[in-house]
Amino acid sequence: MLTDAQKLDYAKNGYLVIENFKNDDQIAKLRERAMSIVDDFDANGTRSIFTTDDQVRKTDQYFLTSGDKIRCFFEEQAFNDKGELGQPKHLSINKIGHAMHDIDPEFDTFSRDPALAELAVDLGMVDPKIWQSMYIFKQPGIGGAVNWHQDATFFVTEPQSVTTFWFALEDATLENGCLWVEPGGHETPLREIFTVENEQLKMTQVNDMPWPTESTAIPVEVKKGTLVCFQGRLPHYSAPNTSDKSRHAYTLHVTDGTASYSDKNWIQRGSDFPVRGFN
Repeated sequence: MLTDAQKLDYAKNGYLVIENFKNDDQIAKLRERAMSIVDDFDANGTRSIFTTDDQVRKTDQYFLTSGDKIRCFFEEQAFNDKGELGQPKHLSINKIGHAMHDIDPEFDTFSRDPALAELAVDLGMVDPKIWQSMYIFKQPGIGGAVNWHQDATFFVTEPQSVTTFWFALEDATLENGCLWVEPGGHETPLREIFTVENEQLKMTQVNDMPWPTESTAIPVEVKKGTLVCFQGRLPHYSAPNTSDKSRHAYTLHVTDGTASYSDKNWIQRGSDFPVRGFN
């Protein structure tokens, strides 16, 4: 699938942009299914939010036990001073996570196809395993920032192997909070490790190298249907969405089954719900 030039580009920069990877029909079906999940979600049943600000303290059991479920999480700014939603429910959800790819047929179809299996091999993966899926809304006006981070923080393997597959379901622009990356930043050390032990969360700093700034990073503005792949140590972030346009995206986090997956990672799978690949 990938040309030699694309493989070299990925090795050099730590990320790769592939346009027109998914078509309008595939995207429309996934978006329709996501909205159906939100429609069925009882907004009064939980007030769990997703934020990357002080993540250990603000992560709750609803989130921590979602690795093998389909759950909705609110934007941090979804509620007003009275604790009420400040906008309709479908404009208040930050994301859906984290096992749609294994539970929901529409998400399974989108997440698994021969093209993705071939692409994973071209990116250097021997035995891809999909651990997590997220449908990200980046809501207009209240879509929160996702602070600088490396995905390998949350999926520790030896050797490091996690690869992110990020699908643009709408145009992603500077206006609505597109991704920013540091080209070549995958060659920098892993800065933090997020672990769970005895149901206690811990974010451990393992390297004090500063995060990139916008002077060294670049925005990744892409059209709907584009797939962005990036290596687990690549620093990336997205700014708040203060525009009147949403920025829907779908992501998969995939490790190589030939690597040792840490038993302290927050997502674990048992024999009753085994982790699977792209086939």
